[in-house]
Amino acid sequence: MSARVRKPTARICEACGRGERWDEDLEAWQIARDDGEKQVGSPHCIHEWDITGTFRPVDEADN
Repeated sequence: MSARVRKPTARICEACGRGERWDEDLEAWQIARDDGEKQVGSPHCIHEWDITGTFRPVDEADN
């Protein structure tokens, strides 16, 4: 059995709701858009990303 480490492609701040998506071309997080509107959240928020939630970075696969 081998494991593959995955990285997240989207995240949402638990405190203010700011959404971001990973841009492969820029190699950076970019503010997500919902119906054309940037999901900026609060400009004064420190942003608490859900790092212990449902995303699992290790994907175990059978060989």
